[in-house]
Amino acid sequence: MRLFKITFVLSFVLAGHLHADTHAPAAPLLPAQFGGWKIIGAADTSGDPTVADPANAAVLKEYGFSDLESATYIRDNGRKLTLKAARFADTSGAYGAFTFYKTPPMLMEKIGDQAGSLNERVLFYRGNILIDAVFQQLSAMSAAELRELASDLPIATGSTQGLPGLPAYLPTQAYLKNSAKYVLGPLALEKLGAPVPSQLVDFATGAEIVLGKYASSGGEATLMLISYPTPQIAGDRLRKIEAAQSPNAPATVFSRRTGPLVVVVSGALSPSEAKSLLASVNYEADVTWNENTYFDKKNTMGNLVWNALVLCGILMAFALVVGIAFGGLRVLVQRIIPEKVFHREEQMDFISLQLSEKPPEIRDGRPKFIN
Repeated sequence: MRLFKITFVLSFVLAGHLHADTHAPAAPLLPAQFGGWKIIGAADTSGDPTVADPANAAVLKEYGFSDLESATYIRDNGRKLTLKAARFADTSGAYGAFTFYKTPPMLMEKIGDQAGSLNERVLFYRGNILIDAVFQQLSAMSAAELRELASDLPIATGSTQGLPGLPAYLPTQAYLKNSAKYVLGPLALEKLGAPVPSQLVDFATGAEIVLGKYASSGGEATLMLISYPTPQIAGDRLRKIEAAQSPNAPATVFSRRTGPLVVVVSGALSPSEAKSLLASVNYEADVTWNENTYFDKKNTMGNLVWNALVLCGILMAFALVVGIAFGGLRVLVQRIIPEKVFHREEQMDFISLQLSEKPPEIRDGRPKFIN
């Protein structure tokens, strides 16, 4: 009974620790200081996307918004910096939110994984964290200071750190900079004015979308790539998209399928330009983005040979120990109970054919051996 009580108490304590770890608060996003900037007071935290962006709170939820942390920083010269750090469920969500807020006039910067700047505002993401920085006044070291901030952000681990591979299928020829938009839900698709409505896309099947703007002879065209889990689903959705177009109206939307990708082009472009843009997207079944090549110190031919030698040594030692144990057991049993288990009589009868003897000489009908 006492042992049962102790076991019950230990189980209860262990369950309490596991419950506390499950509901442990997330790690803070913004540091107390970086690059000469010091935080004013304490950072404000919230798990409500309306605090981050009241107009696009539902879109942030589609991208997997988790929590927000905002703070104001100051330098010795009195300049101020306002930071908003939004954390998402994975890197794809942070990348999608970055493309949603990125505007064509922005200049690309080398901060974090990707960054863009416009006047005093700098937008960048690193891992699953999106940073919106607004300077009171820019300086020559502002980019370097934000790079230091990016290095201090908590790093996403495991499957949350992979970028989507779909944007890589956007053709580069005639592409308008900063126009790529990565979409994970119907609300973002509606706000971006895609040529195909969300009802025809059917996000319930696991669809992902990337949009891009392209220059054409008539003005501007939109290229829409829809990725589905299987080619069969992509073919079914393509037939529904084509059936939704009016047969009597002039063709303004052109589409085709390549593997699990549905490619749609619309805008002010001729049929030949549309076909050329469609043909520039081709699915490659062997495309991988995070395949481990195992080119490290632990995965070499020398290490393989060394492990094989160690295994041989272990097997030899095991055979030696088993042999000594078996022989010792035999000797010990023979000493304790002699002539009982392993005993064998010295004189044993056996049948002999006498093949080495001389053949007998037969006399008077009886065999007689010759000496």
